[in-house]
Amino acid sequence: MTKSVLLSISGLQFVAKDDEDAEPIEVITAGDYYKKNGKHYVMYDEVMEGFSGNTKNIIKLTDGSLDITKKGVSNVHMVFEKNKKNVSYYNTPFGSILIGIDATSVDIAESEDNIDVKVKYNLEVNYEHLADCSISVNIKSKGAGDFTLA
Repeated sequence: MTKSVLLSISGLQFVAKDDEDAEPIEVITAGDYYKKNGKHYVMYDEVMEGFSGNTKNIIKLTDGSLDITKKGVSNVHMVFEKNKKNVSYYNTPFGSILIGIDATSVDIAESEDNIDVKVKYNLEVNYEHLADCSISVNIKSKGAGDFTLA
């Protein structure tokens, strides 16, 4: 994997079990990658429309877990670990929200120039189930080819 990477992050929220209207939200951006002590790190900046400044994001991948830290316009530390609920405050320009993330699966596949992460999780807000969600992250060395979107 090269230091310069392209990152594709897409997510889905299913409020109802038969929710066919769920549309994925997707972000494609450039980032910086490094590996330290067997852990993968990706850093990238995110801009929120209507707000000055940006949010610095750090994605950390370890064996079976996805860790996302946001600092800036929005602040949160989200941890996705299979069969474990993690609770955190999501601080936004509009106020703080208590979120719970209960991951049911965390699948990570890596090759020389590509890392694919797929997570399914239940999202809670203030200890109440809000939605069943999924997130897909693809990290690809710049110049390694086009994205294959799920």
